[in-house]
Amino acid sequence: MCGFAGFLNCNFHANEHISRSILKKMCSQIYHRGPDDNGIWIDSKFKIYFGHQRLAILDRSSNGHQPMISHSGRYVIIFNGEIYNHLEIRQELSKSFNFQSWKSASDTETLLAGFDFWGIAETIKKTTGMFSMAIWDKKDLSLYLARDRIGEKPLYYGWQGNANKKTFMFASELKPFKKHPSFEADINRDSLTSFMRHGYIGSPFSIYNNIYKLEPGNILKLSIENFKHEIIPFWNLPPILEQCYNDKFSDSFLNIQNNFEVLLSNIIKKQMLADVPVGAFLSGGIDSSLVVALMQKQSSIPIKTFCIGFNERHRDEAEFAKSIAAHLGTDHTELYINAFDALSVIPNLANVYDEPFADSSQIPSILVSKLAKEKVTVALTGDGADELFCGYNRYFLALRLMKIAKFMPQNLKEAISHLLINNSTNSRVLMNLIFSKIGINSMGDRTSKFGSILKSQNLNEVYLKLISYWADPASIVINGKENTSYLNSGHHKFDSLDDLNHLMALDQLTYLPDDILTKVDRAAMSVSLETRIPFLDHKMIEFSWRVPEIYKYDNKRKKRLLHATLSKYVPNNLFNRPKMGFGVPIGEWLKGPLREWAENLLDKKRLDEEGFFYSGPIIQKWKEHKLGTSNWQHHLWNALMFQSWIENEKNN
Repeated sequence: MCGFAGFLNCNFHANEHISRSILKKMCSQIYHRGPDDNGIWIDSKFKIYFGHQRLAILDRSSNGHQPMISHSGRYVIIFNGEIYNHLEIRQELSKSFNFQSWKSASDTETLLAGFDFWGIAETIKKTTGMFSMAIWDKKDLSLYLARDRIGEKPLYYGWQGNANKKTFMFASELKPFKKHPSFEADINRDSLTSFMRHGYIGSPFSIYNNIYKLEPGNILKLSIENFKHEIIPFWNLPPILEQCYNDKFSDSFLNIQNNFEVLLSNIIKKQMLADVPVGAFLSGGIDSSLVVALMQKQSSIPIKTFCIGFNERHRDEAEFAKSIAAHLGTDHTELYINAFDALSVIPNLANVYDEPFADSSQIPSILVSKLAKEKVTVALTGDGADELFCGYNRYFLALRLMKIAKFMPQNLKEAISHLLINNSTNSRVLMNLIFSKIGINSMGDRTSKFGSILKSQNLNEVYLKLISYWADPASIVINGKENTSYLNSGHHKFDSLDDLNHLMALDQLTYLPDDILTKVDRAAMSVSLETRIPFLDHKMIEFSWRVPEIYKYDNKRKKRLLHATLSKYVPNNLFNRPKMGFGVPIGEWLKGPLREWAENLLDKKRLDEEGFFYSGPIIQKWKEHKLGTSNWQHHLWNALMFQSWIENEKNN
C-alpha cells in the first residue's frame, strides 16, 4: 500500500528545479501512506513529474522501489494497492512469452511486464486486486490513470491554473494539491450541497472546483499532443450486475453455500499473503466474524484480531467480538472508548479525510486502525457484505414506504404527509401507532422525512429521501445545487432488476465506494495500515449477483448465505442478533463532552461571516438537539464536519 502524487506542466519552459521541489512537498503530504521509502521520476522533455511514498508489503527490499520502469523502458509507473493474482499473471507471462527476467517479487513489476506484452488496458483487466496508479507511456506520449473496479483505492485529478501555468495534477489524496502553486482551492458549493444530504461527496466530484475523483473501474488517458483526456471503462458495474442477475444459479442452497465458502476462502488465502504481519478487524457482526473464521481455519497460528467497544454498553458489540474471538482461538485485542477518546481524534478528522466527510463511524475506524497498527501492518475487514448480500434494514423499509406511497389514496396521503412534516408531538404518537401496524416499529425523529417520502413518485425518490440527512440541502447551502448522481438523476434505471436488487445496486455504485471505502481507506492509511476487503473481490461481486434472492434473505434473516456459513464455525447464539453496525453515540456526546466544541463551530456569527450556510435552520436544529426535544445528530454532524474542515483549510 502506498501513496503517490504527480503533475504534468503544459508550460514546457517551467523551471525543473522548482518543479522538483514542488513535487517533494506534494509527496510529503502523503508520508503516512508510505513511510518506508520514497522516490521521484521526471521526464524533463515533456515535464512529467511522478512522486511516490511506499508502504512495503510485498518484497520489502529496494527492488520494489517506485517509481518503477518496465523492462522495455517504455512504461513508468507509480502504484498504490495490491494485485492478489500477480503470481498467476507471472506464470501466464512465462508460459506465453517465456519471460523470466524478474528483478523483484513485487506486483508492481508484474504490472509493468504485463504492459510490455499486453498493453495497459488488457493487463489491468487480468488483475484481481485493489489499486490506483499513474503510468507514463514514453512511446505514445500519454499519461494514464487507473482505479480498481469497486473503488477501494482513491485517485484524484484535475486541471488547475491559467493558460500560462496550466497544470494537470493527480494524487492519492487532496492534500498534495495544496502544495502546488497552481492549485486554486475553489470550493464547489454544489458538492457541499450534496455533502449536506449524504455526509459524503459522491464520485466523480470533489469539494474543489475542477478536481475530480476517477470513478471506479476506469482508465483515464491524457495525450501530450493535445492535452485532452478520455475516460475508458475496463469494468462497468451496471451491465455486469444486470448480466449476472439475469444468469442466476440454479443449484441447491447447499451447493451454492459450498461454492460461496470455497470462493471466499480462496480470496482470503490470497489476501493473507504478505511479507509483514497480517490481522483482521473483528466487530462481532456476521461479516467480520466470517472473514476471521476462514482466516483462522487457514492459519497454523492464532490470527490477531482487533475490536473497538463503547462505554455506552447499550450500543456495544465488543463483548460479542470477544466471545467469538475466544471460540475461534484468535489473539484478540480490544479497546473501549468514550467521548474523551473521540475528542482526541476529532481535531484531526479534517486532515485525515481531506474533504468534508461525516460518517461518524470514522472515529472508531481511526481508533481501531491505530490499535491494529501496534501489532500488524495489514488488516482484513468484513466491509461490503451488506451491500452484496442484502444486509441493510433500510432496503425493506424503502419497499414498505414505496407501497404506502403508491397505493394510499391521494387525499389521505396529503393529509398524513402534512401531519408528519408538521412534526408535532401528537403527530409523532399517532404516526408511530399507524406505522407500527405495517412493521415500522419506531419513527423517532424521522416523522418529517417520512412525510416527504409519502409524496415520492418512484423507488429512487423514496430511497434518496430515506438515506438523506438534510432533505432539502439546497435550502441550507448558499448558492448551492446538488451534483447529479445515480440517486437523483435516473442515470441508470436497472430495468431488469427487481426493486430490492435495484436498491443494492444503487448502494454499490454510490454509498459503498464514496462512504464505506473512503472511511476505511483514510482511517487506516492515516496510521500506515493496509486494509484488505475480501468481499469486494470482483469475482465475489459477480458471484453475489448470481445468487437467488431467497438465498440472500428470507423472512427470518438477512444475509442467509453468510449466516449458514458462519454457523459452521461459530455457535448461533454468539452472532444471531439484530444488526447494530459501527454506530457512534454522537447525539449523546454532542449534548455532553463535545458540546463546547460544537458551540464554537456552530456559532451564528461565524456561520454568517463564512457565507456557506443559511444559519437559521442549523441553529434551530442545534437548539432542539441541546434541549432534547429532537435528535438531530446526523444533520448536525454534517454541518460540524464541514465547519471543522473549513477551519482546517484556513489554518493550512
